[in-house]
Amino acid sequence: MKNFSTVGARLLIATLISGAAAASAQAMNCEFRPNAPDQHVVVKGDTLWDISGKFLERPWCWPQVWGMNRDEIRNPHWIYPGQIVYLDRAAGRLRLGNRVGAGGGSGSGDPSALRLSPQLRMEGLGKDAVQSIPTGDIEPFLTQPLIIEEDELQNAPRIIAAQEGHVFLGKDEKAYVRGDLKGGTSFQVFRPGKPLKDPVTKAVIGQEAFYLGTLKLVTAAKPGSEVHTFMVATAKEEMGKGDLLMQAPPTPMQNYVPHPPERQVDAAVVAIYGGVSHAGQNQVVSINRGKLDGLDIGSVLQLYHKGQTVTDPGASKGWHNLGKPQVKLPDEEVGSLFIFRVFKHISYGLIMQVTAPVEVGDVAKSPE
Repeated sequence: MKNFSTVGARLLIATLISGAAAASAQAMNCEFRPNAPDQHVVVKGDTLWDISGKFLERPWCWPQVWGMNRDEIRNPHWIYPGQIVYLDRAAGRLRLGNRVGAGGGSGSGDPSALRLSPQLRMEGLGKDAVQSIPTGDIEPFLTQPLIIEEDELQNAPRIIAAQEGHVFLGKDEKAYVRGDLKGGTSFQVFRPGKPLKDPVTKAVIGQEAFYLGTLKLVTAAKPGSEVHTFMVATAKEEMGKGDLLMQAPPTPMQNYVPHPPERQVDAAVVAIYGGVSHAGQNQVVSINRGKLDGLDIGSVLQLYHKGQTVTDPGASKGWHNLGKPQVKLPDEEVGSLFIFRVFKHISYGLIMQVTAPVEVGDVAKSPE
């Protein structure tokens, strides 16, 4: 995605510090690291998550320590390589500035050597801006239908025949489609896979989908006919009779600013992508909660290994008539999950940092 632009933070350049904002940051456990540096010179390849991780115990807290309000989170500006992030220890804030004079380098960290002025370029000039999070691993998940919710399968248009003499379709070949296009002209083609079950309720909440390519409408069905003629625009995999169509999604949201969910969320990992049983740093998982549960793009959840239930062999004799007591061990925190795409009951999350492999059934819940 050459033009995929992600958010930098709109920063408060003047001294706009309120006791309420500081209390909010403290309440969200946005502590600075004991060995946090005085400053950091932004370089190409940095992400805001990485930069914040140099200063903060929890990197996703950066909107709080920048002093951003909700409007600034929704409509942010950018930061760029060459600018300097420094720690205002007295105020408990991160600041952005440009070094007075040329020459670059990190300097002494003396705030007097920094000019704090509104040097941030406006939106639309963000080609070289620092990204919020690593985007390369999530790009396919922003536009390709790798999860299909149950209601999306109902009455989806489908390929009923390939170009004459062909079993499978390739680029620039004709496909004949039946179904209600709802005015659409550009579609993605997918093949349903295995059902996705909620690890807790065991109910089916969606279905895996194998993305095959895209179709463009050539001729809509004429009166008296139910068949539309399409042309294969792109073909990632072979497609053919029975494969389903979904309208291409709108341009993905580009502003990724982390924040805790607006209400308490208690979720579980449903699936791991990439054909593996365990997930690590920068891998994508899906969870069994979505927009109807209070999640939106940018929500951050903490990941936990679910505590096992064990037998206490040394319980008092008073338990002997009840059998050996079962005790649940505490859930163990193992990392952070950044939500970047949200459906009604399912969401995609990128594992941002992890101390142990994540597996299906692990807990994902609001930060404490």
